[in-house]
Amino acid sequence: MSLSKSCGATPRDLEHQEQDDKIKDALGHISHKILVMSGKGGVGKSSVAAYLAVSLADRGYRVGLMDVDLHGPSIPRLLGLDGTLRPGSVPGTAKPIKYLPNMDVISIESLMGQDKDVATIWRGPIKIGVIRQFISDIDWGDLDYLVIDSPPGTGDEPLTVAQTIPDSEALVVTTPQEISLADVRKSINFCRHVNMKILGIVENMSGLICPHCGKSIDLFKTKGGMLTAKKEGILFLGSLPIDPSVVEKGDMGGIGRIDRESPFGKAFSSMVDVVVKALGSDVAKKEEKPEKIASPSGGGNSAKIIAVPIEAGRLCSHFGHCQEFAFVRTKDGKVIGSSRLTPPPHEPGVIPKWLAEQGANVVLAGGIGARAKEMLVEKGIEVVIGVKEGEPEEMARSYLTGSLVTGENACDH
Repeated sequence: MSLSKSCGATPRDLEHQEQDDKIKDALGHISHKILVMSGKGGVGKSSVAAYLAVSLADRGYRVGLMDVDLHGPSIPRLLGLDGTLRPGSVPGTAKPIKYLPNMDVISIESLMGQDKDVATIWRGPIKIGVIRQFISDIDWGDLDYLVIDSPPGTGDEPLTVAQTIPDSEALVVTTPQEISLADVRKSINFCRHVNMKILGIVENMSGLICPHCGKSIDLFKTKGGMLTAKKEGILFLGSLPIDPSVVEKGDMGGIGRIDRESPFGKAFSSMVDVVVKALGSDVAKKEEKPEKIASPSGGGNSAKIIAVPIEAGRLCSHFGHCQEFAFVRTKDGKVIGSSRLTPPPHEPGVIPKWLAEQGANVVLAGGIGARAKEMLVEKGIEVVIGVKEGEPEEMARSYLTGSLVTGENACDH
């Protein structure tokens, strides 16, 4: 129920509800939200969150990775990102950073100023307000998965994240020894107390594979996570062995894709399989849809102006939420020039009309709403949907030669 001054709501109450509405709208286009949490620090929570996001993106899903760990934001360092915010499509919002063609990243470190080594000394109310503001102001667009790297423990910060994103599911990271498992049990009780669904438990640092004999050395005991999951009636997602190369890549700031043939890679890939299956088949079916080849209507030799929504110089998956449109001019089946223009504010019917005024004959889009497509077609503009990632001129050439690969409409989720 909406608050109003007539029911005695204070300006602070109204501001709080307005922020709730913004958060709901910002996260409403995301199929699954995975809150990666741990009862204590030092168990590899951030590394698991980063590798999970990269692995899901590597499978073709649209993924976001959000780092809301106020006191120890590790994601920018693990991925080698500077954490710079970019303006979003809506005033007052920010766009995450493009890490892979289908993976965006943002870290709360962006709010910490220039010196990343200065300690964050804030009291609870300030931390709560910063986390809520940060979540509400990020313009993600449509995603299959949002992976959230939460602060460790069960204090103000994880509680705020859990209450701000109530439909997220907790992926709890532990190490095998009892001192970590004791804190995991607190995390489980925390999730149950705030009515958060628990996706499962991951046991990290579960043995070191000897590079000489191939046997596992149980440095921190073993099977603690599995036994805890069984006792608590929670899904056990898998055990991840210690891999020195993972540590090295993290320190160098560029974890990249996992070597699926390594012991860690095999274990992590199996864990991702379990995660995708546990979250349901609606997203998993995404990869089963066949790809198609788009050919130009009326032949490719007539003069055309091909409009492509772009973000940071490459295809933006959201037709109505892009930073710019590239207008690629073609003649006799060849690209003869291109230009970039900033579209008007995203409102119903405005952008289709504006594209027609720019003389566009064709729109190449990753995803587009049914009504927007209708409007474009009514104006005589051909619409090609499900276009894969790429530079505008590249895509225009592929379209002209009848070799442009397309898939499903990215806005059908």
